[in-house]
Amino acid sequence: MGGNPALGVIFHWLGGFASASFYVPYKRINRWSWEIFWLAGGLFSWAVAPWLFASLQTRDLLGVLSATPRDTLFWCWFWGAMWGFGGLTFGLTMRYLGLSLGMAVALGLTTVIGTLGPPIFRGTMGEIASTISGQITLVGIVITLIGIVVVARAGKAKERDLAGAKSEGVAEFNLRKGILIAIFSGVMSGCFAWGLDAGQPIRDLTLAAGTDPLSQGLPVLCVVLAGGLTTNALWCSYLIAKNKSAGQFLGTPSDPERGGRAPLLTNYLLAALGGTLWYFQFFFYTMGESQMGRYGFSSWTLHMASIILFSTLWGFALREWKGASKSTRRTVWTGIGLLVGATIVIGAGNMLGVQAGH
Repeated sequence: MGGNPALGVIFHWLGGFASASFYVPYKRINRWSWEIFWLAGGLFSWAVAPWLFASLQTRDLLGVLSATPRDTLFWCWFWGAMWGFGGLTFGLTMRYLGLSLGMAVALGLTTVIGTLGPPIFRGTMGEIASTISGQITLVGIVITLIGIVVVARAGKAKERDLAGAKSEGVAEFNLRKGILIAIFSGVMSGCFAWGLDAGQPIRDLTLAAGTDPLSQGLPVLCVVLAGGLTTNALWCSYLIAKNKSAGQFLGTPSDPERGGRAPLLTNYLLAALGGTLWYFQFFFYTMGESQMGRYGFSSWTLHMASIILFSTLWGFALREWKGASKSTRRTVWTGIGLLVGATIVIGAGNMLGVQAGH
């Protein structure tokens, strides 16, 4: 299996930056309840963007999906739906923990489940570990997990530094509630990698249709994200009915006592921007994965490392770390350094695998 792992790492970094940035526009939405802006943005993430870009970048999209075995379509959709349980609580993780700590905990679990699950299930882990290139790749995965732990420890140290005060930029900071939600979100979010792995027959068909190898994963996203849309739409619809918040789509403010209408045009534009940014993480992910050669499973680790790296930097930009001690800041920068180093190690392992023909 050929490829260009160095280019793949760059694509994964682009995807990580997009993922780490998607919630920033959401934070600027005014007078909309969570379920309203999550569903409005999610329609762009899970429906509009996947089909738009797959239609533009691949050949015979509908023909490929029509020719795909039904069991393949089902498992891609199923794992996407399971991921949806993690995705719909991911926003709550950001709400209670902030970008940096929230992503460290949730994505740490997602990294383990999403990276090691598919090769263990397929029985290829022993083969991977028997080669020098595979061993280097696995070392890079371990370094990533260490980096995630270091960043998470820095987040806990930050909370101690602030003596229980809510960090700036996280108005509803709640460590206990946030950690519990982050664990659930992280475990379920790892299912997305299983959905992508189940979509190999779709990639084979889209390549046979003449699509550029760089875009072979885009049709898979249409199916996996349809599962995510199912779960999220059902949950948001329940909340909308429970909270009687449907009127917010037309301008009714989430808090009528404050008066005034929600800025609809601005809110919809911010939701569209945030939702599209979220999709771009997997747009670039599929491109990166196509370049990683034999050890494409390591793409999930590269993706998670990049997200945590850029989300932590966003945390600094949003002043979440204001008031943290110098030692805490050194700890978080050590974690960032480990994550950067891990991407280099994993890229090197994949490069050796490509050169050796593994």
